[in-house]
Amino acid sequence: MPPVVPTATYRLQLSSTLGFDETAALVPYLKSLGVSHLYASPFLKARAGSTHGYDIVDHDALNPEFGGDAAFDRLSAALEKADIGLILDFVPNHMGVGYADNAWWLDVLEWGQRSPHAASFDIEWETLPYRPHGGLLIPILGKSYGEALDDGDLVLKYDAAEGSFSVWYFEHRLPIRPNRYGDILKTVVAEAGATDTDAGRKLLALANRFPDPNEPTREHAPAFKAELAAVPGGAAVIARGLAAYRPGAADPTRLHRLLERQHYRVAHWRVAFTEINYRRFFDINDLAGIKVENLATFDAAHRRVLALIRDGRLHGLRLDHVDGLLDPVQYARRLSRVVRAVRPGPARAQPFYIVAEKILAEGEPMPAMPGIAGTTGYDVLNDLLRVLLDDAGMPRLDALYRDILGERQDFERIVEDAKLRVLDTMLASEFTVLCRLLARIAAGHWKSRDFTFERLRAALQAYIVQFPVYRTYIGAGGQVSAEDRARIVETIARARARWYGPDVGVLDFLQEVLTLDLIAPGRQGYSIPRVRRFSAKVQQLTGPVTAKALEDTAFYRYHRLIALNEVGGEPVLPALSPGEFDYRMKARLAHPHAMVATATHDTKRGEDARMRILSIAEIAADWEAAVRRWRQRNEPLITRKPRRAPSDAHEYMLYQALIGAWPTNGAPDAGLIERLQTYAVKALREGKQETSWHNPDDAYEGAVTAFVARLLDPGASSDVLADFAEIAGRTALLGALNSLSQLGLKTTIPGVPDVYQGTELWDLSLVDPDNRRAVDFDARRSILASIGETPGWDALAASWTDGRIKLALTHRLLELRRALPAVFADGGYVPLPVEGPQAGHVLAYARTGRRDAVIVAVLRHFAPLTDGGRRWLEAEALDAAVVLDGFTVKADALRPGVAPPSGTVPAKALFGPLPVAVFEATHGARAAVTVGRRPVASRV
Repeated sequence: MPPVVPTATYRLQLSSTLGFDETAALVPYLKSLGVSHLYASPFLKARAGSTHGYDIVDHDALNPEFGGDAAFDRLSAALEKADIGLILDFVPNHMGVGYADNAWWLDVLEWGQRSPHAASFDIEWETLPYRPHGGLLIPILGKSYGEALDDGDLVLKYDAAEGSFSVWYFEHRLPIRPNRYGDILKTVVAEAGATDTDAGRKLLALANRFPDPNEPTREHAPAFKAELAAVPGGAAVIARGLAAYRPGAADPTRLHRLLERQHYRVAHWRVAFTEINYRRFFDINDLAGIKVENLATFDAAHRRVLALIRDGRLHGLRLDHVDGLLDPVQYARRLSRVVRAVRPGPARAQPFYIVAEKILAEGEPMPAMPGIAGTTGYDVLNDLLRVLLDDAGMPRLDALYRDILGERQDFERIVEDAKLRVLDTMLASEFTVLCRLLARIAAGHWKSRDFTFERLRAALQAYIVQFPVYRTYIGAGGQVSAEDRARIVETIARARARWYGPDVGVLDFLQEVLTLDLIAPGRQGYSIPRVRRFSAKVQQLTGPVTAKALEDTAFYRYHRLIALNEVGGEPVLPALSPGEFDYRMKARLAHPHAMVATATHDTKRGEDARMRILSIAEIAADWEAAVRRWRQRNEPLITRKPRRAPSDAHEYMLYQALIGAWPTNGAPDAGLIERLQTYAVKALREGKQETSWHNPDDAYEGAVTAFVARLLDPGASSDVLADFAEIAGRTALLGALNSLSQLGLKTTIPGVPDVYQGTELWDLSLVDPDNRRAVDFDARRSILASIGETPGWDALAASWTDGRIKLALTHRLLELRRALPAVFADGGYVPLPVEGPQAGHVLAYARTGRRDAVIVAVLRHFAPLTDGGRRWLEAEALDAAVVLDGFTVKADALRPGVAPPSGTVPAKALFGPLPVAVFEATHGARAAVTVGRRPVASRV
């Protein structure tokens, strides 16, 4: 049986070419590598051709493109044989909609609010204008509605086998409500000239069965459709008669009138900016939010997953985008309860491993979610990044970036501007719905009726712009924690400091609504359901606004050092000292089983590319001089009219991105040029300045991609490329050492380390889709077999560019975790004192179990130890020592046979050719524990 708490996980992005059978074939390799759990991307049935699996269309089925049930059974058997657990990336927040593959969505389109699935989607039915009974906006058209009608893009079709009518827009199906079938049948029979035929008479008889306005019930509809399908010759008559609904018909408005009488309104995709009335995953129209708080929806969405848990074939869950849910805490509580209920007797007493994709802002604690082990690791990713950052180089990088731009950028203002852009455009519909609800609340009481819609809108906008985290967690029952209350009050205070106008009372009113003080006991006159709904819905909006503004806009506008522009991070925060890092790691013991990730499918670049770019700060002076040379030499490659392309900021961004992706061996090839061009276009559009996804500027994008091509053309840029290769070689070496230190930290600090697919070798990926490319597992399997159980570290270091040294270190550390699961799963974290003039280069600590311990030391800031990145690590010159008092070292976990150290040990004696040293040890009744970096005696 796999361990209840994973010792390590391996993330796989499943696809049509890496399905269940292909994954089963990898299980022996994963076992040999040392992981305890396979962590799979979503594998419930998604939209055909999905490259990510997050667009689930059927929660009750496994993805047929991965092989379906039979192949999953084979994967389960392979995992069971290897004692490897399975963790599923589960999507509780949204489903794939549109097209013709989501039965729930199609039923809602056909039956409107009468559909039992109408309660499953978060739809504001009453907000669709000019629909007395409400409706749903469907923004799928690539042109205006009128043009689509005139051009014949909207086509009424008849499904002869099902006996149903639908309007099709290419691959999108729009079912017709059954009470309009009568009109259609009368029209098509007349158009076909079949009034006096047997088929025509039978069709007309059916047409009169459910005359408007009486809607056939769902119970009657299947039989009605079956009768329609069974009419002899009926399909041929209908096929001829449908010409009445096509361009050139006698009445060109007939199809329009039919569409106007549906439960939906079809529209141009741009209408979604201001009129969409269903909650989406961010601004993606074909990912609709589901109301998992609805019990029937919860049961339906989890039925298959719970069955897999009950059968012992699923051992953990990763919950995608929990902040999108109305009440994440309630969801976690319900999920934990039902998981416990379905597990067989002995397993029920053990915890079930669940982590949540939750972005924590700086200083924000993990919200208390019952049964959730912690986050998926973006928070600790940024801790690792900042403790390895050499802060000494940042002032020079600041000055260089300021000189390039001609001004100093204020990152906080960039984020604020980005939030305003998001509220005005991609999430304007959701924002407007909330403003209307707030205005309705205000108008319902004489004390607040003078607050106008526009001022309430301004107040809510100011609040969201100043809100510093992703969301609060006020529950459906109206409980407001002290932390959430303080967050709301502080945000209102910041908004008030920038408020213009005499009506500051509107902010006080908004605060009372958000904190639910407006409906506190003793307060009367306000609608309790409306106030609670507004407060809850604001929480569902602040997260997407922050994510789109920060991760998908500001990170692509601020380029001082793009390694720091990572999910969950703030690129202006300073580096962490060893003492600050120790403090954070001790705090992680509150959630010791949270994930530790250094790369995911959503990170902005590969983990080793990130470390290369981070190392720029270690050679800041040389980098500055090189950038100035490149900018001068590349002037002929710049397009000047109608504006500079790339812009100064984008040119600097591309140099950094190229440092990260530069081939470890050899020169850039056509593949790298294409990858960097794809990255460039995505980065430009995400930044939403010169171009964007919604309004692409082809001329600017073309000029930038041409710049990339010319820059990497040896014939056009040989001198620049030779110069660039020298700097890239140094950052590659420094980055490799940083990566190995990061790996040592990742696998030994509190938490469960995750290996993203393929990253056991150097990962120089750019942002998705580049980081989802196929992985050469045959090569990795062969390398692992050749390394053996006792790696030759000197030889591996000599050939570090091939990445074998990283795979070998990954294997040894994962094996250590598997051998000492209690130490790593539930052990303590004890910082170890480091002494000497160069103590800042060493980070040392121990993980302590009941008696066993693991001592870890890693190096950082490698430029002085490598001649600025020109040769591999030389730890012999390091003037520092690590204090091991209280521990008895048994063995070197990486270099068997090396004499175990004791007492105060010179750092040069700990490290071989690796920047990581790990020792198995024991500790006595009294061990060294520190507050900050000062040792004190404490019983462990």
